[in-house]
Amino acid sequence: MKKDNSRRSFLKNISLASFSALALAGCNMKEIDEFLQKNFRVLSEKEKTDIIRSLEEKYKEKYDKEFHVSAKPAMEGVLFGYALDLSKCIGCRKCVYACSEENNQSREPQIQWIQVLQMEKEKGIDFAHSNIHYNPEKVPEEGYFYVPVQCQQCENPPCVKVCPVKATWKEPDGITVVDYNWCIGCRYCMAACPYGARHFNWGEPNVPAEEINTNMHYLGNRPRMKGVVEKCTFCIQRSREGKYPACVEICPVGARKFGNLLDPNSEIRYILENKRVLVLKQELNTQPKFYYFFGV
Repeated sequence: MKKDNSRRSFLKNISLASFSALALAGCNMKEIDEFLQKNFRVLSEKEKTDIIRSLEEKYKEKYDKEFHVSAKPAMEGVLFGYALDLSKCIGCRKCVYACSEENNQSREPQIQWIQVLQMEKEKGIDFAHSNIHYNPEKVPEEGYFYVPVQCQQCENPPCVKVCPVKATWKEPDGITVVDYNWCIGCRYCMAACPYGARHFNWGEPNVPAEEINTNMHYLGNRPRMKGVVEKCTFCIQRSREGKYPACVEICPVGARKFGNLLDPNSEIRYILENKRVLVLKQELNTQPKFYYFFGV
């Protein structure tokens, strides 16, 4: 007989002594409920509503602010795609900081979902000799170009395949998400991701109350915990409301484009059909929905 090694199977068979251990460890009933919560994908609408309400109360108590946490599902007929014009990007990193603010990334220890790599024009795209720590007085520097890297929202995501508890999955609109309540911090997904786009919380994340973004999505920018993995979600709390991701809005040179791949009249489709387009590490067949192109 095939064994069920899922997290749910483990929780169903957990002993009373283990519950006692959780209580002795200082966990209150709400924290125990969160630990025993079902995967977000299988929750009923009522269960989702109850969990969202509980989170809003929890965050209000912690940060003394009113919060809105969404569980809005993917829209029908939408498959999100992203394009970045390498001929325009100037390496200013404004996208990095806008992303951090919008998505409640930890300030200390610092976590950033976008990494901007400086590369030499003579060598072309060369990850082995790229520089993430460039710090000139002005950008862009002559002789260099810049390749921002974040989650590529793969159509064939290796991170999803290796997760032993199914805490990460691809949504119908193409966004790969993480249920932080289910993540066990094994970091298999980080090892599987060829783009280095996943980030682990080694310490308790810290976002000052005066800086926290109170508009959240359960599968996106809600505060994370120590011991879980997080990543770019195309600003799911914005994109599912018909808005651009924060990095697209902040880009001072218009290098970042975002839209619906299923809409033949969208800007993203025009780019794919009319520009020189490439994806990173195409030979791996991850089929990213994050495209790089040369506008000029």
